[in-house]
Amino acid sequence: MSAVAVGSRPAPAASKEHTLARLRATRRARRRRTALVGVVLAVLLLGLTSASVLLGGVGKVDPADVLPAAFGLRTGLADYMIFQLRMPRALAALLAGALFGLAGALYQRLIRNPLATPDIVGISAGAGAGATTVLLYAPASVALGTPLAAVAGAFVLAAAVYALSWRRGVDTYRLVLVGIGLSAVCTAYTNYLFTVADQHSIALAMRWLVGSTSGADWDGVTTLALGLGGCLLATALLHRPLGSMSLGDQLATGLGTRVGLVRVAALLVGAAAAALATSVVGPIGFVSLISGPVAARLAGADRALVLAPPVGAVLVIGADVLAQNAPLISPVPTGVLTALLGAPYFVWLILRRRKKASS
Repeated sequence: MSAVAVGSRPAPAASKEHTLARLRATRRARRRRTALVGVVLAVLLLGLTSASVLLGGVGKVDPADVLPAAFGLRTGLADYMIFQLRMPRALAALLAGALFGLAGALYQRLIRNPLATPDIVGISAGAGAGATTVLLYAPASVALGTPLAAVAGAFVLAAAVYALSWRRGVDTYRLVLVGIGLSAVCTAYTNYLFTVADQHSIALAMRWLVGSTSGADWDGVTTLALGLGGCLLATALLHRPLGSMSLGDQLATGLGTRVGLVRVAALLVGAAAAALATSVVGPIGFVSLISGPVAARLAGADRALVLAPPVGAVLVIGADVLAQNAPLISPVPTGVLTALLGAPYFVWLILRRRKKASS
């Protein structure tokens, strides 16, 4: 009987092979799901970009000229309406959304807290303060000075938040609270700038501060495209170390990860991504907060960093299309619609975490 019982059990080697086969099958299924979600997001981006261009008052343009004009192959009205106005706005919304989504997912992955995003911890406020300074007092250098000032402001805020949150390690709740406090300081600084600026500059800066793609040009699109390329490359280099850090700092150190260096690098990359997007379209709120969780629900938490940029792009360009064309409310700044979507989600997220903490 004992021989039969022993013989009926699977051999250790066979059991190991079975487990490895299941892991490989699960990995293939995740890859297929990620690819499918990526294709769906790409189709959505193509459709929303087309809608942004075609619904923007191009009725007087010959339909045969629309596609060539989108590539700068026409002159006159078609060139002005499509290539000079509509295409930069659509591409700015797409690229800025991707940068916001990447920054949010990077911070959430690094700090392991869905509240730790650039707009919540004050990074976007620092970028906005730096960019507002240039917009109000150095308008002649807006094209180059605004991105540089935004990145500088974001880096200063990131360093301050990290330093003030450090107590033998970074506590996530302390980081969020410090970020909210420093964000208020930046808001106060920005308000002070408005009190001493001229009325014309204030009107331009106020619309930008709400978050709007109106007025985006090809210089801004170039800044966003180069910034997105650089940030994606840096994120690809950080992806594996961040994956090991999700197991805990001690285990990651044992695996050879330089935890301190990776954490600082990820903070700076996220700050740069948020700052570059903010410098062109303003601090469009809550996109960085929503993109990562949505991507995680679509394809799993381990794929959130990959899919958050296209999710953020869909959110911003979709909100921009609605902001321009929705009945009863249009035209409004894009940031108004993202705030209407993101603010309730932020409150729900806080209540959910409080409920988990009390249970």
